[in-house]
Amino acid sequence: MTTMTDAALAEFKMPDVGEGLTEAEILKWYVQPGDAVTDGQVVCEVETAKAAVELPIPFNGVVRELRFPEGTTVDVGQVIIAVDVAGGSGSTAAAPAAVPVPEPAAPEPEPQGRQPVLVGYGVSEASTKRRPRKGDVVAVPVAVTPPAPVLVPEPEAPVKGNGRPLAKPPVRKLAKDLGVDLASLTPSGPDGIITREDVHAAVAPAPEPVVTQVQVQAQPQEPVVAAPAVVQDGVRETRIPVKGVRKATAAAMVGSAFTAPHVTEFVTVDVTRTMKLVEELKADKEMQGLRVNPLLLIAKALLVAIKRNPEISASWDEAAQEIVRKHYVNLGIAAATPRGLIVPNIKDAHAKTLPELATALGELVSTAREGKTSPGAMQGGTVTITNVGVFGVDTGTPILNPGEPAILAVGAIKLQPWVHKGKVKPRQVTTLALSFDHRLVDGELGSKVLADVAAILEQPKRLITWA
Repeated sequence: MTTMTDAALAEFKMPDVGEGLTEAEILKWYVQPGDAVTDGQVVCEVETAKAAVELPIPFNGVVRELRFPEGTTVDVGQVIIAVDVAGGSGSTAAAPAAVPVPEPAAPEPEPQGRQPVLVGYGVSEASTKRRPRKGDVVAVPVAVTPPAPVLVPEPEAPVKGNGRPLAKPPVRKLAKDLGVDLASLTPSGPDGIITREDVHAAVAPAPEPVVTQVQVQAQPQEPVVAAPAVVQDGVRETRIPVKGVRKATAAAMVGSAFTAPHVTEFVTVDVTRTMKLVEELKADKEMQGLRVNPLLLIAKALLVAIKRNPEISASWDEAAQEIVRKHYVNLGIAAATPRGLIVPNIKDAHAKTLPELATALGELVSTAREGKTSPGAMQGGTVTITNVGVFGVDTGTPILNPGEPAILAVGAIKLQPWVHKGKVKPRQVTTLALSFDHRLVDGELGSKVLADVAAILEQPKRLITWA
């Protein structure tokens, strides 16, 4: 959206980057007054109620004025930047004084190693630090004390012509969130580009002595004492504005909870054979290079159960007082990110083979972790899976994603005593919970779907016979 106020000045308005969105918060400006811009160049990053989006400018020129500072919520249709288009992008004349754009205070760093968690993958049960990457040195589990680091002057990061270090917009946003100065980093990416790993390394804790498992178990346990209220600099409370994704999620959950009559059913199932199948698929040539884990087979089991019980794939049209049957499945996977809960979905998941479904899940994970999930990827979902088990939780009573008929919660998979072939044996067991809209799904239908999912996970060969 642009307007021409005179022959030399063009104004760019905040566009509606989603369907019917009314406002967006300016997260980061990538240009300043006096900078030359070209058609299609990204000038800022904004956060809507659905996702973070980069905005490209639709013309050439020199930035005259930034109308709003970072952190401001702007209504759709308001002018956010003015550009002098006289002489095209080659003009470098000094721009008039602009509205001051103060640098926002650096936010408090998140807990070390904190990364967006896809609910269905999550963090490792053994550690909350970042996962080892290719090239990392793995510590040997013996008591060692790292030697004193050798201080070597680091070269300055390569910069563009305007003096800014080379880094992609998501990396700049990550650095801003963690309070890292990009100019102080040594880039490891191609052509001197700063990567996400460079930013995480800047805030990684210093290595600590590693102790053996025996030593840890031998230490006496300290008694647990209730800690007093935490007071930081004399402040007992902190107020955080609710906006963007978190604000939209809160409104959607309240609307869903008090509009759709929820029913939740539970089943505990032996998934030992499913876990064995996961290991077999990892060695399968057709699955090489793909992400294979229990979530993949749980997703496929749910798709097969919906195929056997197609009446559950529907939505409620309140205005028309009609039930709308969906002859397709857009499978949503709940993802927890620093901005809040999002639910991107795999379009037409019902028509995908197992390798295709694994590929789609892998792309969904990567996109969510990089903060690049588009608004379109979170629209049109028909059913959702949320894996609370990655947090060590047995199960829960999930709230429906607005407009959807059902959501499946997957609990932690644990080794438990289980009666198998008449004998008590240790087996891999989990608990599933299915919440559904009782206007669309009665108890019989909901029970059939949940029972089918459980039966497939207990005997995964049914994926072939029932698919």
